[in-house]
Amino acid sequence: MARDQYTFTDPTALYSDIEPKKQHQTEPGLDADMTPQPDLGEDTYRGTGRLAGRKALITGGDSGIGAATAIAFAREGADVAIAYLPQEEEDAARIAGLIRDAGVKVAQLPGDLSDPDYCRGLVDQVVAELGGIDILVNNGGKQIFNEDITTLPDEQWQETFDVNVRATFLLTKAAVPHMKPGSTIINTTSHQAYTPSPTLLDYASTKWAINGFTKAVAQQLAPKGIRVNAVAPGPVWTVLQVTDGQPQEKVAEFGKQTPLGRMGQPAEMAPAYVFLASAESSYIIGDTVNANGGSPTP
Repeated sequence: MARDQYTFTDPTALYSDIEPKKQHQTEPGLDADMTPQPDLGEDTYRGTGRLAGRKALITGGDSGIGAATAIAFAREGADVAIAYLPQEEEDAARIAGLIRDAGVKVAQLPGDLSDPDYCRGLVDQVVAELGGIDILVNNGGKQIFNEDITTLPDEQWQETFDVNVRATFLLTKAAVPHMKPGSTIINTTSHQAYTPSPTLLDYASTKWAINGFTKAVAQQLAPKGIRVNAVAPGPVWTVLQVTDGQPQEKVAEFGKQTPLGRMGQPAEMAPAYVFLASAESSYIIGDTVNANGGSPTP
């Protein structure tokens, strides 16, 4: 029988045959050009109708965790809009095809999350194309390593906050007026919020900010019946890692410091987003699900 996300599996052995390789792409990069390519669950995710009739927007939905989540949502019955940079069209077109294959609607909405006008208009585009929105996944992100605060460009610091934090705020602000009770917002933070790498000063700072934003806005929106939570992935094999998200000498050892002894795959993250989007998690609000291979968190 073919493996799916429900197959009884030894997590230490899963993906044991896949090793990260030193490689480099110019930002933003493509999943299609990675070696090995990330597992997005294309061949393994099996839906059970948990999101039937739902309408979701996923930023960064062309690749990595966002793409795996888009595939899973579609196979669970949700219509899906994916937001991504225009340079990522090759990846986005492939994911859109997989969403269509699931028998649901897809909207491709390219643009730049560092542009506040794009962010402010994105939800309206989703509502126009899908007929509403009741799931928002703030996942698109920027990560560029830098080894010395004195050489960290002001522009990089600002753009990292614009993409990771300001876009999360603007999209949440725009989505809430369209959301009915039962809707969900899921933000992507990171284990970097708790155990920051010295080379990821700006990125780690944004992920800590997203944790705080999640917990604060969750309390605001809970009385409206809108649940807000976050997922904090650990070291996951995505295009961020090969577009200067990590120093090149660290890529080959990526994830080996975790208790499981390996990096994660986007396909392993998607079920957490499905759970938080579904009614199964109805009493979970303001929480952060740590999907990090066993690394302790506060």
